[in-house]
Amino acid sequence: METAKEIRLNKYIAMCGVCSRRDADKLIEEGKVTINGKPAGMGDKVSEGDSVKVGSKLLKLADETVVLAYYKPVGVTCTERDAHAAITVTEALKFKERVTYAGRLDKDSEGLLLMTNDGDLIQNMMKGENAHEKEYVVKVNRPVYAEMLEKMEKGVYLKGLKTTTRPCKVKKISHDTFSIVLTQGLNRQIRRMCEVFNAKVIMLKRIRVVNVTLGGLKPGEYRQLSKDEIDSLKKAVSK
Repeated sequence: METAKEIRLNKYIAMCGVCSRRDADKLIEEGKVTINGKPAGMGDKVSEGDSVKVGSKLLKLADETVVLAYYKPVGVTCTERDAHAAITVTEALKFKERVTYAGRLDKDSEGLLLMTNDGDLIQNMMKGENAHEKEYVVKVNRPVYAEMLEKMEKGVYLKGLKTTTRPCKVKKISHDTFSIVLTQGLNRQIRRMCEVFNAKVIMLKRIRVVNVTLGGLKPGEYRQLSKDEIDSLKKAVSK
């Protein structure tokens, strides 16, 4: 049991804005984390005054919460470490402080990506059972039709994942474009849903995450959320 003066290592790494707790566990397993110069182990805890490093990077808790609304361009990869990625999101963003993504967007997709130094916020955002709304605009290579959208709304079976998607909200925008609001984040979910109807996605843009919208941001741009926006976001995702 954690005391007021000690905290689990994976949680501490996440709170420092390095990555999620799950990814922190991977870093620990890979032997990339040390506590006071000694290799860390799964389940270790740290106390005030301990020196925690990931590689050669000394970790430090942030003085204040930073949340950015970032327009991720197509081609940028959501990853902390991938030698094969042409450009990672942290390389593209070039923010003055260490922040990481709270929920991914695949390389071929664009739009709103939340970046933060708050590990607890990242953890809550990644809990699929919390059913946080994420809204997208999708353009496909064929006309969309009423039956397709109606079936998407009710949930479709994805053979590759052996699961049926949750009910969602879908609205036609034009002959080949629609908006969709999801409350789950299965791997390449929208692309897989479209494939069920023999439609290929040619543009996928996320325009909203919970209460935060893309607004007038252009690819590569970001804005810092206000304290009120952050407080509202935290309240919404902690339910």
